[in-house]
Amino acid sequence: MDRFGVLLSGLCAVHCILGIVLVGVLGLGGQFLLAPEIHEIGLALAVAIGAISLGFGVLRHRRIEPVILGGVGLSLMTAALFVGHGLPEAVLTILGVCLVATAHMRNLQGHSLHKSA
Repeated sequence: MDRFGVLLSGLCAVHCILGIVLVGVLGLGGQFLLAPEIHEIGLALAVAIGAISLGFGVLRHRRIEPVILGGVGLSLMTAALFVGHGLPEAVLTILGVCLVATAHMRNLQGHSLHKSA
C-alpha cells in the first residue's frame, strides 16, 4: 500500500504541475486537465487511500511519525477540496502529496528496518 501511495502522490503532483504548465504556458487541454471534477474526485480518492494505507502502516510498524506527517499532508489535500479551483488548490495539493509521499517512504524505511532486525 505504501508503494502505491507514493506512486499515487507522485502522479497527483505531476498532474498539478503539468496542468498548470500546459494550460498556462501553452494553452492546451484546459477543459480536461484543469476540470474541477478531476481534482475533486482524484483528491477525495487520494485522501481515502492515503488514510487507509497510513493507518495500516502504523498498525504494522508501530511508528506514529509517518501517520502524523501523512495526516498533515492529508489535511492540506482535504483543504484543497474547499479553496476553489486554481493556484491555491494546486499549492495545497502539491504540498500535501509531498508530505503524504514522505510518510509512505518513512513507512517503507520502517518496513526494511523491521525486516533486517
